[in-house]
Amino acid sequence: MKKIKTGDQVIVISGKDKGKQGSVTKILSNGRCYVSGVQMVKRHTKPNPNAGVAGGIVEKESSIDISNIAIFNPTTKKADRVSIQSKEDGSKIRVFKSSGKEI
Repeated sequence: MKKIKTGDQVIVISGKDKGKQGSVTKILSNGRCYVSGVQMVKRHTKPNPNAGVAGGIVEKESSIDISNIAIFNPTTKKADRVSIQSKEDGSKIRVFKSSGKEI
């Protein structure tokens, strides 16, 4: 079971965007992920009239390493760690390390 999933509210704990919050939009297999509004880069695109693409400078999200983000705990308003616990019926749930509440 993964500790961070798509749709989780996360906070950046290191790097140029330290302190920014967003939700995970996509997780890549190489240990990186996309977070909304974080790691914005400028991409210079060439116009392509056949595809209807206007040229110019486009700002878009780039991937960030999963080690640089932590899950955001809304009750404490801080970054938190994730623990995986097993229930009696054998299913697994993710819980916050600090409070033990289910995510």
